[in-house]
Amino acid sequence: MASLQRIRNHGALLIAIVGLAMLAFILGDFLNSGSSFFNRSRENVGVIEGQKVHYTEYEAAKEQLTEVYKIETGRSDFDEDMHAQIRNQVWNMFVMDYTMRAQAKKIGMDITADELTELCVGENVHQILRGRRAFYGEDGQYSREIVKNLISAINEGSEDAEQNANLQQAKTYWMYWEKAVRMSYMQEKYTSLLQHLLKANSLDAEYAFDARQKGVSAEYVMQPYFTVADSLVKVSDRDIKKLYAQHKEQYKQTPNRAIKYIAFDIVPSEDDFKAAENLLKSLQEEFKTTEDVSLVVNTNSDIMYDGRDYSEETVPAQFKEFAFAKGAKAGDCTEILFENNTYAMARIMQAGYSLPDSVELKAIVEDGEDQELGWFKATDLPKNIAEPALAGKRGEKFTVAQGMGEQTYEIMEIGKPTPKVKLAILAREVTPSSKTYSIIYNNAKQFIVNNNNAEALEAAAQEAGMTVVPQFNLTATTDKVGQLAASRPIVRWAFEAKEGQVSDVFECGQQFVVAALTEVNDGEYRSLEAVRAELSYEATNNAKAEYIKKELKGVESLEAAAQIMGQKVQSVERVSLADSRFGNAGMEPAVIGAAIAQGENALSEPIQGNMGVFVIKTGAANNAEGTFNAESEKAQLSSRFAYLPYQAIQLLEDKADITDNRANFQ
Repeated sequence: MASLQRIRNHGALLIAIVGLAMLAFILGDFLNSGSSFFNRSRENVGVIEGQKVHYTEYEAAKEQLTEVYKIETGRSDFDEDMHAQIRNQVWNMFVMDYTMRAQAKKIGMDITADELTELCVGENVHQILRGRRAFYGEDGQYSREIVKNLISAINEGSEDAEQNANLQQAKTYWMYWEKAVRMSYMQEKYTSLLQHLLKANSLDAEYAFDARQKGVSAEYVMQPYFTVADSLVKVSDRDIKKLYAQHKEQYKQTPNRAIKYIAFDIVPSEDDFKAAENLLKSLQEEFKTTEDVSLVVNTNSDIMYDGRDYSEETVPAQFKEFAFAKGAKAGDCTEILFENNTYAMARIMQAGYSLPDSVELKAIVEDGEDQELGWFKATDLPKNIAEPALAGKRGEKFTVAQGMGEQTYEIMEIGKPTPKVKLAILAREVTPSSKTYSIIYNNAKQFIVNNNNAEALEAAAQEAGMTVVPQFNLTATTDKVGQLAASRPIVRWAFEAKEGQVSDVFECGQQFVVAALTEVNDGEYRSLEAVRAELSYEATNNAKAEYIKKELKGVESLEAAAQIMGQKVQSVERVSLADSRFGNAGMEPAVIGAAIAQGENALSEPIQGNMGVFVIKTGAANNAEGTFNAESEKAQLSSRFAYLPYQAIQLLEDKADITDNRANFQ
């Protein structure tokens, strides 16, 4: 009972203690099991106009586009550049889609299901689909029936595993193009809306007509800035800072890095050449005499022996004279030859026969219409089709295994037979051995040890006669440094390193690369120092303009101005506000405006132009003849606005609120 009473007496304290314990438990559970909540934010590849792009969504889109490229190109051996292109294209599509959706939502614009159906399988199929050969019929034209049947098959699916896998691939392909049609049509709707809004009115038409009609003749003299020595003017740091403030918006930047790098080429050593030559020497006698050439060749050669028939056009150039020499026969062998870093020798397996180089085929389709496939060269066909096709006769049929079944072909026509030869080629390209790799790698590593900062690295490289390559404006999502293969890791390093730091050794294709980080630019704007040279040039020209104006102060005639400037008087037959160029002086809008504004027969004050300082003397008015036609003027002006709606779409993307985290996933 005493214990119970003590509990009652300390009840408030116990409640507080239990409350704190429960809070700690809840927070602990949230912070641990809920860590996925925080991780989810780190799993976003980006955020576009408030729409998150999750990593899985981004990867799925990449896989989808990769499948589309495979179907479109018939290839699957995509290189590093192609994968980078796919990544960038996928991201750009997300940007395009989400920025357009956000804008469409603001103005209440959308695409209905009926519109999309009409664009895909209706009477007015979108041009994107019309350009896909996968949807062409036998007449070579877009077929709505093929598309309808495809969609129906995709929706129905199949119990057969292989057929269902093919349908899934077809679905991936179709869904990509359906989405592409939707995005494209949304943009078309938007640009069409803007085109109706961006129309010239009557006041625009009248102003444009007057600007073109009213003109004046003029004489002028101009002193170029370059004729004034830099030593005659003074530019202060304050002048440059003032210009920087005026132009600052032009200097917006994405965080970027600049590096310099040197490359150590991974090339074979003398020992590697000797090893390759000795290997062929050790096999030479066996190659000449063995009855199982394919075993010797396919075990040791870079060129497999598959019994192919070489013509004079397809045989390797170094063996052409040997293979097609008069009297060449089976068993003849070359000596070991060396060309393009490759040791090779050849043996004739069969000679003195002829075969056609090309054949026209037709695919025989059971319970359907046969399909004429056209002409093929031997190298265009798989071996199991090429051999019977080129060895047969016109009108003959042959059947080959294809996939899970068989396919029958008919030889429609066959090319003229040409001499052929079967060659076994034992070739070994000289490549760097593991020992050579190690030596070159260690040389690069030692170079870093001896030169562990950017300045030392560059100085030592130049002293050693190595090329130091600068690379500027690397952003966090840059896929490749210049032309260096597999160089994305260098970009990642550059965004983790400190300015002046030297990297470890990177393997980039056939080169070991060492980089030094020379610039870190993380500000919203390019720094004053980064643009000082161009600002100094502008500030110097401004100072020269004031210098020339001071020299011309009080001048009362064009001739006097010409004498002071040391320049000739030139003339402009006619200038109007519709012109963009002032005679031979080029783009000088300030001078054109001054000439029209000052009226007839007047001498101007010195005018600061783009290329120099001008003094102009206008002559009589030089107006053009013409009759004002409001509709014609409005049509001409509206045609000039035609590009603006498309520029607006680019502007939407440029001004969109985008967080790009792709660098964390590349």
